[in-house]
Amino acid sequence: MKKPVLIIMAAGMGSRYGGLKQIDPVDEGGHIIMDFSIYDAVKAGFEKVIFIIKKENEQDFKEKIGNRLEQRIEVEYVFQDIANLPEGFEVPEGRVKPWGTAHAVLSCLPVVDGPFAVINADDYYGQQAFRMIYEFLADHEDTDKFQYTMVGYLLENTLTENGHVARGVCETDENGKLTEITERVRIEKREDGPAYTEDDGVTWTSLSGDTVVSMNMWGFTKSMMPEIRDRFAAFLTENLPKNPLKCEYFLPFVVDELIREGKAEVTVLKSRDRWYGVTYREDKPVVVKAIQDLKDQGLYPQNLWD
Repeated sequence: MKKPVLIIMAAGMGSRYGGLKQIDPVDEGGHIIMDFSIYDAVKAGFEKVIFIIKKENEQDFKEKIGNRLEQRIEVEYVFQDIANLPEGFEVPEGRVKPWGTAHAVLSCLPVVDGPFAVINADDYYGQQAFRMIYEFLADHEDTDKFQYTMVGYLLENTLTENGHVARGVCETDENGKLTEITERVRIEKREDGPAYTEDDGVTWTSLSGDTVVSMNMWGFTKSMMPEIRDRFAAFLTENLPKNPLKCEYFLPFVVDELIREGKAEVTVLKSRDRWYGVTYREDKPVVVKAIQDLKDQGLYPQNLWD
């Protein structure tokens, strides 16, 4: 059985943040959020990381993080290209937005041939999450169903004070298996608690703070790659006519389909860690303080890679 590899999705445009947030330092040593994720991943057992980036950002990434990590973990780059579409499809005129998280992972198809974990570049997940997901991937193979996993977080631990976030809202059965995941692209912390809107704020639907949500920390066997590839054309056929400039092919969309078809089961590994991330520029001071607090608690050395 091949060792799990870590895939980091870092090709996002950073439009709400106002810059290339994935390489913005969060401590005095110049470390970025990915440094801490990779530090935790190495401690958990991962020996290879694959960065999904835009081709035009390659040099910046190598200078900011890739070059210094190559002595500690095997590093590979793949490029998410908006023109990477199934035969018969073209990029709609005026489209600049990437095709979403499932399309990003699809960029890794040529270089992944075993189990893999997927995370966002700009999210801090916590050390427990990496231990749990590595152990699961190292111990599980597909049976009559694909054996996948997801680290779930309490919604109240994943919200920002500075705007809205997108989260996959999860439902599980009595055995801790994911039964449904629904992508809510605008969840906010409001006066009476978390809520989401699907009509630009005209109406709001409340959510409990202990709702389990996905932070895009997934674990898959190699069976997931061809599933993402083979379902993309159908997604485009359905969604391009409705929303050609902004429709996105999300990982939870593919997972949900596989669960409904009875082809996969997804074990939800629940974390009570606090998520930290820089969705908006105003989030950065919160993350900087949180990282320093974790160092002061002894969870990380003051000079991370020394």
